[in-house]
Amino acid sequence: MTVGPEALAALVEPVVEAAGFALVRVHVSGGARPTLQVMAEDPATGQLTLDQCAELSHALSPVLEAADPFPGPWRLEVSSPGIDRPLTRPEDFARFAPHRARVELASGIEVAGRLRRRFEGRLGGVEGASVRLEVEGLGVVLLPLDDVRQARLVLTDELLRAGPALDPTGADRIVRERLRRRGSGTLEARSA
Repeated sequence: MTVGPEALAALVEPVVEAAGFALVRVHVSGGARPTLQVMAEDPATGQLTLDQCAELSHALSPVLEAADPFPGPWRLEVSSPGIDRPLTRPEDFARFAPHRARVELASGIEVAGRLRRRFEGRLGGVEGASVRLEVEGLGVVLLPLDDVRQARLVLTDELLRAGPALDPTGADRIVRERLRRRGSGTLEARSA
């Protein structure tokens, strides 16, 4: 049985919330062996540490194994949204104003007599059922929330200064695991 993204989100969200986190996104990628990505954040920091990812993975595994959402083998990936995070909820567009974002619409809107789907500009929050975005050369554009296909913050110096410091805890463990999977026992350091 294959479960759609909305049903997967409904399945995992109570587990994520019970663990004290907020669900950011559920995404399925891959073909023969799909990867289910559950992106979540700690409301206090806006990110997850490696230990929090592991904790959430352990909490999700039995629920997902019981639901058996995909035929055949599949992988679970629990991750933090990162600094240039996707914007998936209306409150994200308000929370991250006035930072820059890229927004792609599914259907698009007419701008200057032309259908346009992609926009980049400074977030101005949410106005009614639309995202307010200040786009260079166009001014303020209202993008319908129900037509947003994908959106994410643009990595800028301003965003880096405003965001919480990323927690490097466990980074050495990630590097060792990647090297082990590649079959390499040495880590090379290169200077620029």
